[in-house]
Amino acid sequence: MTSTNHYHILEVSHTATQTEIKQAYRRLAKRFHPDSRQETANHEQIIRINAAYEVLGDPQRRYNYDQQLIPNYPSARRQQRTAQAHSYYQSRRATEEVSVGLIDEWLKGVYRPIDRLISSILNRLNDQLDALAADPFDDELMGVFQDYVRCSRHDLQQAKRIFSSQPNPPKLAKIAAIVYYCLNHIADGIEELEWFSCNYDDSHLHTGQELFRMSHRLLNEVHRNVEVMVNR
Repeated sequence: MTSTNHYHILEVSHTATQTEIKQAYRRLAKRFHPDSRQETANHEQIIRINAAYEVLGDPQRRYNYDQQLIPNYPSARRQQRTAQAHSYYQSRRATEEVSVGLIDEWLKGVYRPIDRLISSILNRLNDQLDALAADPFDDELMGVFQDYVRCSRHDLQQAKRIFSSQPNPPKLAKIAAIVYYCLNHIADGIEELEWFSCNYDDSHLHTGQELFRMSHRLLNEVHRNVEVMVNR
């Protein structure tokens, strides 16, 4: 009796890889093809080989076919689905637990120290400018302002190192992106303030102030998003 099992027709095992199935199909097609002029040429066998390869050559169709080969298929399929569902639930639960842990770790180890550093930079600017306003050309007052700019640059570099110290969890991608933009704005603002302290050009001062205001808005947006995340 001619076998109707696709694996038997292609002369491969049930565990054969897709590459092995393809190689077997080519070998048999050559052997049985009516135009091959070989003694093994067989039109009917070619039809069976093609039909078998149409199923086994497609991973999804092969999977469905394999399920049909299982004894008591409906019951076995239900058991398989139950096992898969249980496995998925356990995996999802473990992933969520890890995700929550990573979020807490990022907020404590990255967000909070960065928040303290850049808040200090931004919040001290107005006091520095008020003190400098008495006489911008006074060397001592300008020296104090330059110290503030240098300290701010140092704090910013520290904040950037913290930010790159660990990857942000996917659920915090939006918050991390806003923090990144905020850090860049502060960096540009510090550069403008540094130029002002060198050439007394008010345009650099105004640009620096505007960049710091933008950074303030970004930082407030970060605070709002973190609050929403924590309260979920």
